Amino acid sequence: MQHLFLRGTVVFGAVAMLSLLVVGPARAQLRGPVATPAAQPAPSSATPLGPDSAACTVATDQLRFDFPLPRTAQRLVSGLPIKIVALGSSSTYGAGASTSAASYPSRLADELARRFPGHKFTVLNRGVSGEDVGNMLARLDSAVIREKPDLVLWQVGTNSVLDGKAVRPHAALLREGLARLKATGSDVVLIDLQYAPKVIAKPNADGMVSLIAATAKAEHFCHFRRFDLMRHWHETEHLPFKAFVSPDGLHMNDWSYACLAKALSLAIAEAAERPTTTAIGPSIAPR
Repeated sequence: MQHLFLRGTVVFGAVAMLSLLVVGPARAQLRGPVATPAAQPAPSSATPLGPDSAACTVATDQLRFDFPLPRTAQRLVSGLPIKIVALGSSSTYGAGASTSAASYPSRLADELARRFPGHKFTVLNRGVSGEDVGNMLARLDSAVIREKPDLVLWQVGTNSVLDGKAVRPHAALLREGLARLKATGSDVVLIDLQYAPKVIAKPNADGMVSLIAATAKAEHFCHFRRFDLMRHWHETEHLPFKAFVSPDGLHMNDWSYACLAKALSLAIAEAAERPTTTAIGPSIAPR
């Protein structure tokens, strides 16, 4: 398999920690398009850390998917447009953000356009507040498959945990959805729960996170560990919940949606440029 060389490649050094600066106060409005081809965002300058701002820091092992993204890679190397559909509930829709432009799908469109200049990205936000996996499966054809996406980002699990639903039955539902998406030829990334006070207070939260991880690995799909990423902010970076969780104790805010989008764009870039002959290859293709 020819190693892929992509413009805008992210350099992953052999370091234990990668720090990503999200500029501005934690609750500053971040502008960008929603469900439209991404525009090149204007350059910004770093802002010193203070009581209302923080560094967006993630560990490299939290960024790395277990599997490559072959369809996304092929579209990138061919210079073809890439359509992404973000399926999920309120934290995909953007609850807690100051505007719809500050939701993670909108911020992701900006990040990918920045990372791959000249490539056309369209990110469709298909988040519906209050939905669980069953609701999402019911509209999978109309909301996702009909769009013929190249990449699907499926955020799932939070509302089932909040509603106290049993974790184990979700495995079969996730496998059903993944099988239907796989049949379309789309790349798929599962995104797990947010690490927020109202979520971690539930006894089945860890079980749901583990089930999503195990299902993704068993079915050979990528898994973005949002729960671990946000826990890292709180337990390792010592950010208070108010820095990255809305006052409702559940939803993310402008800062955390932006940081999520930045980390997700790095993970997508690395997986898309990875040699597809191995499940886990080098961080970047040899020059």
